[in-house]
Amino acid sequence: MNLTQNNEIETAIENPNDDLAARICALNLIGKVLNKRNTLDVALESSSEFARLPPRDRAFARMLLSTTIRRLGQIDDLITYAQERPDALKTDVVRNILRLGITQIFFMEVADYAVVDTCVRMVEEKNMPRQKGFINAMLRTLIKKGAVRIEKQDAPRLNTPDWLLKIWIEDYGLNIAAKIAQANMSEAPLDITVKDITERPYWGNILQASELSTGTLRRVIGGKNIRNMEGFESGKWWVQDAAAAIPVLLFGNVEGKRIVDLCAAPGGKTLQLASLGANVTAVDRSAKRLKRLEENLERMGLKDRVRIEIADAASWKIAQKPERILLDAPCSATGTIRRHPDTGYLKSVQDIASLMSVQERLLNRAGEILAIGGVLIYCTCSLQKSEGEHQIEKFLNNNANFKRINVKSHEIGDYEELINDSGDLRILPYHLSNQGGMDGFFVSRLIKTG
Repeated sequence: MNLTQNNEIETAIENPNDDLAARICALNLIGKVLNKRNTLDVALESSSEFARLPPRDRAFARMLLSTTIRRLGQIDDLITYAQERPDALKTDVVRNILRLGITQIFFMEVADYAVVDTCVRMVEEKNMPRQKGFINAMLRTLIKKGAVRIEKQDAPRLNTPDWLLKIWIEDYGLNIAAKIAQANMSEAPLDITVKDITERPYWGNILQASELSTGTLRRVIGGKNIRNMEGFESGKWWVQDAAAAIPVLLFGNVEGKRIVDLCAAPGGKTLQLASLGANVTAVDRSAKRLKRLEENLERMGLKDRVRIEIADAASWKIAQKPERILLDAPCSATGTIRRHPDTGYLKSVQDIASLMSVQERLLNRAGEILAIGGVLIYCTCSLQKSEGEHQIEKFLNNNANFKRINVKSHEIGDYEELINDSGDLRILPYHLSNQGGMDGFFVSRLIKTG
């Protein structure tokens, strides 16, 4: 995840202008995500068209894209409802124009007349004049009848891909699965980790953020580009979800300790460890992602505490066995859907099976290189137990020289509800809902006994 982009809505847009540029850009980008299967972050970062937009239009385009994807199930249900013939939609472009139009009318409260006008102009811009009447008729039908349809929709179910909801029901039961789906429809707050923990009260005041009991600062007020916020460019803080900041806490005091961060990029946990005084070896196979880590270390003034190695962690070798390893394993990232609503539409059951194999290899390698008496923390930002609980159970069954160190509530801000019956952490998006929720995470702490 790009550490400078935690909030999907950087600026509150109350009265977007009727210029087509931002909407055409959004149309092109949503095609890359939904039809060409690029992640939203990659599509945005690689788009020169998006980069050329003025800041206000970039914020509007980002809001339009993320809201459309977050509400995609409801939107497509509305399209089906308004169609007179099932074959009326001729192309993906027309469907995506309708999707963007419906988003603006029902989920962004843009004036109806402005939406109809700009959608018709988008059809013209894409050289499809014969579709103007169809777009106009569909949107006007929904303006009249769409609100009633929305009242009858089961929004959490519609906006969660069927394959994913099925797994969550199997893992947690219908009630909890429904609560997860509901939580994923909400925007995530902006969570901040302060470099110097003694300065948290100061930065909490400056950034208008409250402090969670885990030490994370949480800002729920939108409207600012992160890079323009005081203290960011000068390296006083970085963006990191409250749940993502918890695994490091389970090492206890790390000052002066040597810690290996496997699969380290893009580096939020590496920054956290270094800021607490640890000497970190950050390992990742992606040179591009490690470059971003280097840039963040430079900005934070923490470069001297981190050694970076480009290597596949599953086969990485080290001369002296470390006493502490953090393994934030590659995963389906379904715990971050609040921030990345495209995740459920770009991943599949087959992807999870492949990731499980990678996770198993990484866990086994981490266990091999860890010193006797050493601590291994395994975590993923996945909600599926196959990538969390089941991986740890299999590892412990195959490695009698490892056992759990149960997590205690005082180590994690007294959030007892985050600890499961096995003593691991199972964080769900609706946890801390009265404070804005959290990313979904699984964390297990193990010790090598022989």
